[in-house]
Amino acid sequence: MAVCKVTFSKAEREKLAEILCLLNWVSVVTGAALFWVGLFLKVELQKWQEVMSDQGVFHVPHILIATGLAACGINFLGGKICLDCADSKKFLRWKLVMMPYVACTFFFTFCVLVGALMCYSVGDQLQESLFLGLRHAMRHYKDTDTPGRCYLKNTLDLLQIQFQCCGNSGYRDWFQVQWISNRYLNMSSSTVRERLRSNVEGKYLMDGVPFSCCSTFSPRPCIQQQVSNSSAHFNYGPQSQQQNLWGEGCRQALLDHYTGIMQSIGVGVLLIWLFELLVLTGVRFLQTAMENVLLQEDPNSEVAGWILENSLAETARSNVKIIKSLGKCYQVDDDPNLNVSTGSPSAFQVQMPGGQA
Repeated sequence: MAVCKVTFSKAEREKLAEILCLLNWVSVVTGAALFWVGLFLKVELQKWQEVMSDQGVFHVPHILIATGLAACGINFLGGKICLDCADSKKFLRWKLVMMPYVACTFFFTFCVLVGALMCYSVGDQLQESLFLGLRHAMRHYKDTDTPGRCYLKNTLDLLQIQFQCCGNSGYRDWFQVQWISNRYLNMSSSTVRERLRSNVEGKYLMDGVPFSCCSTFSPRPCIQQQVSNSSAHFNYGPQSQQQNLWGEGCRQALLDHYTGIMQSIGVGVLLIWLFELLVLTGVRFLQTAMENVLLQEDPNSEVAGWILENSLAETARSNVKIIKSLGKCYQVDDDPNLNVSTGSPSAFQVQMPGGQA
């Protein structure tokens, strides 16, 4: 039994073809929108790529860009096909192309759905990418003279100022890394030498943060050193500590930033997917209806169109049988005395001189 069987008259088929032609041209525009959205997301991710490790989140813009380009090409061709399919004579030119076109449209529509779902499912990957990337950047914050790392200080300072954040999870993360280069330390000072010796890795650790962690809303000049020591500064208590530095970690700030962008993009891509699904359904109805017109040999007759000619279970069983039959075609009999083509044992006999086989 056919799935979603609908009867179409000649006028209804022509109207359906005209509507699908228009929808395909609209789909070209939505494909271009997908391309630009993917390009925008790629640029946004590259802005802070230095503080992110390479994770699967970077595949999302590539999927959107590729899907958008494919949509423009497929729907541009689909507009021409649907317009010609209103006439049964013109349909003959596209009859062999229709099934590959429907298959390509189905695959493209599936890719749009995958892109939309990935926009909502990359949260954990994005969080892990930011955690590893920020940890690496903070460890090499001091390496301003090292090629390949000299930009990390500037990147982290801009990040903390722009997003009003500090550290990976908070400002105390800076207490666990040496963010001051050794060339700016006074090695003749006994205090500096003692602090370097007190650390098993020989790092100069202190309860201080870079200047970019200072809050612009603090009522007093920023305190960057001995942040956790209330007695080291005049009129400096727990409340002053909270107002002195940015309290939010940069990982959460960037995660919220990118999550908001991806969720907005995901909503738009889902709407595009629903629209493309509507176009795909209409094209399938038009294809099956026009094929039935050719069988009827009467272009004015009413014919049925459907999504699947048989039920889902029957379609699955027939496909399994086709796959099995293809597998049997490549099976070779193990009997060495049988001819591969005829099964005759004489095919393997070789005539020797003197009439001996």
